[in-house]
Amino acid sequence: MEKIDKIKSAAVLMPVENIDTDQIIPARFLKTTSRDGFGEKLFYDWRFNADGTQNTSCPLNGRHGIILVAGNNFGCGSSREHAAWALHDAGFRAVVSTSFADIFKNNALNNQILPVAVSPSFHAKMMERLLEEPDKEVEIDLERQTVSLEGAGCESFAIGAYKKECLMKGYSDIDYLLANKDDILAYEAGHENL
Repeated sequence: MEKIDKIKSAAVLMPVENIDTDQIIPARFLKTTSRDGFGEKLFYDWRFNADGTQNTSCPLNGRHGIILVAGNNFGCGSSREHAAWALHDAGFRAVVSTSFADIFKNNALNNQILPVAVSPSFHAKMMERLLEEPDKEVEIDLERQTVSLEGAGCESFAIGAYKKECLMKGYSDIDYLLANKDDILAYEAGHENL
């Protein structure tokens, strides 16, 4: 798995609230257990018209950033992990919102997507700034736990220590256990008779 330390990129602005997992990856595309190819179906019903032509008003078409800045309550709806798969497969590495559905947040963290929850006031400044200058780069520093955008300022965000370490070291949950194998075995050996 790839390590995440700093993410600096232009952002894709999707100022829509309550984006649910069926909008992120429509249910009709969930007929496989392979993670491959889900990026092509990301926000499919927003990116394409009913006749299959590209919807030119959708910000995802022609995008060039790996950070998605979305409205409040991102990832609500069903618990499908495919939503995180689709975002990752499409090249996104972070989503910035004011809040995330808990299950989506955990799925994102387990699939190397950093969910960054910011205050409504900072979020509004980011959106305003990105509307004015869409090519401005957002910088997310995982070690310092900050997100910044020139003209909007800088704000701290919360993340659990365990998932932060996993993302920074490129670990899955299994990788984390294997990296601590010697400590686990030593602990077990010291507690055999319990």
